[in-house]
Order: sequence, then C-alpha cells, then structure tokens
Amino acid sequence: MKILSWNCRGLGRREKKCKIRSMIIDRKIDIVLLQETKLSSCTEIDVKALWPKARMDYTYVDSDGNSGGLLCIWDPGTFQLSDCCCNRSFILLSGTILNSFECVLVNVYAPNVVDRRRKLWDTLVRLKSASSKPWCLGGDFNEIRCVGERIGCSRRHRGMLDFNSFIESCELSEVPLLGRKYTWCSAQEGVKWSKLDRFLVNPEWLEVFKLKLWGLPRILSDHCPLILMEEERDWGPRPFRFINAWLLHHQFSTFFEKVWKEARIDGWAGFILQSKLKLLREALRNWNKEVFGDVSAKLKNAKEELNNLDLLAKTRALVDSEKARRNVVNSEVWKLSRKAEWIWLQKARLDWALKGDKNTRYFHVMATSRQSKNGLYSVTVGDRVVEDPGEVKLEVCNHFKKHFSEDWKVRPSLDGVFRSVRNSHDI
Repeated sequence: MKILSWNCRGLGRREKKCKIRSMIIDRKIDIVLLQETKLSSCTEIDVKALWPKARMDYTYVDSDGNSGGLLCIWDPGTFQLSDCCCNRSFILLSGTILNSFECVLVNVYAPNVVDRRRKLWDTLVRLKSASSKPWCLGGDFNEIRCVGERIGCSRRHRGMLDFNSFIESCELSEVPLLGRKYTWCSAQEGVKWSKLDRFLVNPEWLEVFKLKLWGLPRILSDHCPLILMEEERDWGPRPFRFINAWLLHHQFSTFFEKVWKEARIDGWAGFILQSKLKLLREALRNWNKEVFGDVSAKLKNAKEELNNLDLLAKTRALVDSEKARRNVVNSEVWKLSRKAEWIWLQKARLDWALKGDKNTRYFHVMATSRQSKNGLYSVTVGDRVVEDPGEVKLEVCNHFKKHFSEDWKVRPSLDGVFRSVRNSHDI
C-alpha cells in the first residue's frame, strides 16, 4: 500500500499531469490525494490523464475560482469505499484497505487564515468523535507544529496552538518525515521554508502497518510530494539489544554471572572481552526464548486464567487449591504487567513519571515513531542515492573502514618523564 499526497498547485498544465502519471507508475502508487487542483470542474478525462491503471475510483471538490480544489483517486482493489463526505477544505473517505482494515482517509487542504483553520479543526473533531474507525489524514495543513518547522519563526502563535490541540483531541500521531526537513519553499524568493504537509494517523495504523513517510524532490510546485508506504525491504537479522526487563527476573543475575565465569578464553585482553561478550549474547538469546519467554503471551494467558477463576467464584465457592492458585496467578499478572511496561518504556525512551504507566499503546506508538526517525533507510554517495539494503550496508562499512584506516606509517610517540600532578601545589 502506497499513498501519495501532493499540493500540486494546479492541474492545468500538461507537464504536471504527465509528471503525476509517471510518479504513480514509477512509485506504484495505490491511492492519490491531491490538493489545490484549481479545477472548476474535474471530468473523468482529467482523472484518466493522471491515473495509468485500468481500474479506478475517484472523488473531487471543485475549486473556488482559481484557488483550492481537491482530488482523490484510488485503486478499488486496494481501498474499498463505503461512505464519504466533503467540503471546500477536505474529502473524507470511509472504507476498507485490502478487504481487512476498516479505516478513514482524509485529504486535507487547510485554509490560509487562522480563524478558518480553527473552524476546520472543530469540524474534523466532531466528525472524528462520531467515527469509531482509525483515521489517516494527509495533505497540506497550512500550519506548523513548532518553531523548528519554519525558518524565521521565533515564537509560538495562536494557529500553532490550535493545530496541536486538534491533533491531541483526535488522538493522532504524526508519521516522521524522511528525506527532508521542510515540505514547502517560496517559489519566488526561495529563502522561506516550512513544513506544511504531513500525515497524521491514529495508533491503530501504526500497530497494523510498518509505515514510512518519504519526502520527494520539489518539482513543478512549491510543495514537495509525500509518499506514505509500508517498509518492504529486508535489512537482515536485527542487532542484539539488552532488555532492561530481564533484570526483573529472579534468575537473571545468577545466570549472567554463571555464563561470564564459565567462559574460558585465552589471548589478549581485548580478544577475551570480545569473545566473552559474543558468548554472553548467544546465551542471553537462548535464555530469553526458553526462560524469560514472550511476556505479552504469558500476560494474556495469565489474565485469561484469572478471569476464569473469577467467573468460577461467582457460581460456587472456590476450594483451597483454587484460592491458592488465584493468588499465584494474580501475583503473576502484576509481575508480567511490570515487565511489559519496562519493555515498552525502554523502546519508547520516555519519562515514566511524566507519561504514566500501563499506557502500552502510547509507548507502542512512540516506540514506532522513534524507530522510524532513527532508522537509516538510504545514504547519499556523491551524487547517487543508495536505497538497496545490501548496498547501504556496504557503503556504511566502507565509510567506517576508510575512516578508521591507518594512514601513518610511523605514529608519533611521547618521550620524557611525566610527573604526577595529583599532589602539585601549583594547581
């Protein structure tokens, strides 16, 4: 699934239609969200000039004079529409993606006036409260979220506060933008930069899809196109990571000490340390699978068993063995819940005291967002952009080999007597 969002600044020119069509073909786009089409009447001929596939569905909003206009095109095999509504600033599509995920897609083109934007946010909040499906909003919001999203902005203003309040009210999370920092540049001056275009989603989207948002080069418009897509590339085995929740297990310290002491390695100190860490890594992986186990699955099973015992207690008095078992399971639920919170807290890297505990969904969303921001998905080598996982790994390896290679045939050495300054009176 790939969704393209772009403020195209008019579809009257043939060059722009050809560019959108080639972009859909090259990037294999399934859903297109266009803003500011400037078309007073959009015909099927106009849509077919953009859409290269045989099957298509579409809906549009006419422009108001020479400004505005929205157009949504999608492959009915990817998105099945069940309902829609619209006005001058948005098109809302309710349906199902890939016949399995019920959701709402919203193509947004926010007004360029603060008061009118606030009315738009209020309208979307009301619609969101009446819908149980998870939302995905993409488009030109004509607003920034913080001062760092605009060059030359030094203070928070009312529109920024309204926008952030709208995002919080709808429980939305922003998909991190990769490839560029700003999405709009003043066409005439070329010195004003802002991040006006984005995608906002409910947590369910991040739980179901591994989303990445790419910003493409700015062409034929003062806005750059955005592509929301699933990460399909295979980057190989995941690196080893120490899980803080392991420390909560009563056997961990004993196991750790035993593995470290039993590892007998001969050689110089650096080699011994490297070999012991390698053995410890493999031992921890096996221990995690065989002893620590899947915390989420264990917690689910424990909760089900506790619930069954509670239901049984409603029908008859529990015997001593069942009462003892309920106490054990109840204690296990608390222990497993704490481990699960530690795991998601570590992944999200958030302040526990500020964000609260037991909010696993919040931690999950923030962890996914952080991983997307920190991920290395492409590198630029000279004038060439490398995106293939194998080539990216090779270029990174070559970079560090070159960076740490020995260029000096003879390294300098320090001679003379070095006196300790620990007891010096001159310091």
